[in-house]
Amino acid sequence: MAQNFFVDELEITSPAFDNHGRIPDKHTSNGENVSPPLEWSGVPEGTVAFAVVCHDPDAPLVDGWTHWVAYGIPGDATGLPEGAADLVEGPHTGGEDGYSGPAPPPGHGKHHYYFWVYALNEEPDLEPGLSRRELLEAIEDSVIEQARIIGTYDN
Repeated sequence: MAQNFFVDELEITSPAFDNHGRIPDKHTSNGENVSPPLEWSGVPEGTVAFAVVCHDPDAPLVDGWTHWVAYGIPGDATGLPEGAADLVEGPHTGGEDGYSGPAPPPGHGKHHYYFWVYALNEEPDLEPGLSRRELLEAIEDSVIEQARIIGTYDN
């Protein structure tokens, strides 16, 4: 029996940085701290909603650092604009809802920021304020494809 790894045609990109490229200061806590624009294509048939997560596994914490949790994005969306607003969001690791840009500890080296987009075949009834782990648990059975772009940043 074949295992579905949720990878097919869905692709996420950003006009602000290349995959594995440096995230511009504007999108970090050293700059304007606004979320970068994201674009996706190759959306699978049956997509009714999207969720987006940004996570830094290089942060010196047991579970890394979550920078953004956004969901309830309509299935006909083709991305999110810079500084996206009016989203259903959950808390970043710092405890506040919304985007929190890269800010690795000084001297800690280059960190990798994984921007994930999840295409969902149903829109679960999700309340605002879900953490990354809560969101991923809630959507696990609804994900039909996922894709990521990785940005880097260091101080």
